[in-house]
Amino acid sequence: MIKKILKFGGTSVGTCERIQHVADIIQKEHSSGSKVIAVVSAMSGKTNELIKLSKEISDEFNKRELDVLLSSGEQVVCALLAGALTKRKIKAKSWLNWQIPIITEGEHTNARIINMHIEKINEYLNNGGVAIVPGFQGISKNGDITTIGRGGSDATAVAIAKIFNADSCEIYTDVDGVFSTDPNKIPVAKKIDKISYDEMLELSSLGAKVMQSSAVQTAMMYDIPLEVRSTFTERKGTKIFSQENIDYTKSVTGVAYSKDDAKITIIGVEDRPGVAANIFEPLSKALINVDMVIQNVSSDQKTTDITFTVKRDDVFKTKQILKDNKNIKYKEIIQNDKVAKVSIVGAGMVSTPGVTYKMFRALSDENINILAISTSEIKLSVIIDEDNTLNAIKKLHTIFDLD
Repeated sequence: MIKKILKFGGTSVGTCERIQHVADIIQKEHSSGSKVIAVVSAMSGKTNELIKLSKEISDEFNKRELDVLLSSGEQVVCALLAGALTKRKIKAKSWLNWQIPIITEGEHTNARIINMHIEKINEYLNNGGVAIVPGFQGISKNGDITTIGRGGSDATAVAIAKIFNADSCEIYTDVDGVFSTDPNKIPVAKKIDKISYDEMLELSSLGAKVMQSSAVQTAMMYDIPLEVRSTFTERKGTKIFSQENIDYTKSVTGVAYSKDDAKITIIGVEDRPGVAANIFEPLSKALINVDMVIQNVSSDQKTTDITFTVKRDDVFKTKQILKDNKNIKYKEIIQNDKVAKVSIVGAGMVSTPGVTYKMFRALSDENINILAISTSEIKLSVIIDEDNTLNAIKKLHTIFDLD
């Protein structure tokens, strides 16, 4: 018998009417003979509402209690969906994180799933039941409720697919699949029928919000086939699997953008061995993710400038760490948080010469200045002024024949 993991995002369960529609989808799968585990997010906007409530209490709300608060959103949907299925004469039950349990490790608000006890759910599925599981959360070895970061319901679904050795994992959302860029910004964006794990991981990491990057990484590690599809149509979605199953006709698969980054420049740093390590070691210990790094060539061989990017939320913390760092000398620190990261991604880039030139020429033609560059085998990212984001993605989408 086929085991299916069906994950429904916040927009898919945003109202009771939509939850009834999700119940129809599950009923269809269950009636066909599949064993179904449904993983659900909180109703759209609910998590933000709960975060806002916590800030009204305190700007430094305790993270343990924040996890307790945030986990309630998914629990509400679990109960409502179980009720909708029961109304359809389907045996259904909500399984909260501590009832399974889903074991996590790591800090509050950013934990990760390490194990899951499946015996009780397996027995329930074998007896014809549909299991409904809250995404985004688990329980620590100490018995505390934990959450696994925004978009964590995707990670829950993929982890369950791995542990249950499921035949498929389908991610239901409010769009038809993965698009060549954000269709809300570029209406001519096209749905991608097939995409590799590597490409999807890059797109997710670079700003595409259709799937959480850690979920894609887990799926790639254990070769779990994924499909991203719409809750509201019956059209086929985007299949995500290993690269060897895809025949590439284009060098670039998609264009992504993110406005979550900020550029930090340290002016007048001593130009000597070990200085870069002294700068980035305390940032690493503070769990600040540094992305692009540029070091200018020193003309006098005494001082240089180092530029790097971090997430905007980490700018204040980064500057404070640099100011407190007694192991480096510099003239000043300059920040620019009015920037955007624009990226092209495609496994076909590996075998296609001239992609870098083509991207840079396209941006130059639009009079867009490049502030920083980062590359890998299948992606090329640039930092530009935030105001130029839309022009950049439009031009790149056209120049790489994605319109």
